[in-house]
Amino acid sequence: MVIKVYIASSSGSTAIKKQQQDVLGFLEANKIEFEEKDIAANEENRKWMRENVPEDSRPASGNPLPPRLFNDSRYLGDYDAFFEARENNAVYAFLGLTAPPGSKVGEPL
Repeated sequence: MVIKVYIASSSGSTAIKKQQQDVLGFLEANKIEFEEKDIAANEENRKWMRENVPEDSRPASGNPLPPRLFNDSRYLGDYDAFFEARENNAVYAFLGLTAPPGSKVGEPL
């Protein structure tokens, strides 16, 4: 199982940049393996992300914006869903991973 984080390296939005840094920084700090997929530099990544975000998770207008998280091809959520899982100490459950022993972010939902 591979956690994939879809980001935009050249986003003009400060909010999106901060959200991306927050997700990536958290994963790195907790030694959670992930792949960073840049939708700004790679058209295939952009197309794949847009096609695989479920209808009920899309914005009312426009395209889904990063960051978006997937476990292999299973959609996990956007930044808000990640943030909520982190606030509830349930990031590993959110990501579909087994928490390492003694982890404070390993409590199931």
